[in-house]
Amino acid sequence: MAGEPKKRTPHAAQGDRRSHLRLRATNLVPCPQCKSPKPSHQACPHCGMYRGRQVIKIRTKKRQPSST
Repeated sequence: MAGEPKKRTPHAAQGDRRSHLRLRATNLVPCPQCKSPKPSHQACPHCGMYRGRQVIKIRTKKRQPSST
């Protein structure tokens, strides 16, 4: 048999119980190479560097020749 609640839980108490379930903002640190914000302990998505090494190849957009 399952347990039944003895009293109805107020919304405030319910919110207090779930206070650790909130969303948190990600902690961003500046990249030492390009100074763009990146998540800590991860490779930079802009320059591809991590701990002084190139770990991701970053593709650059090809420029279309202007036809005039």
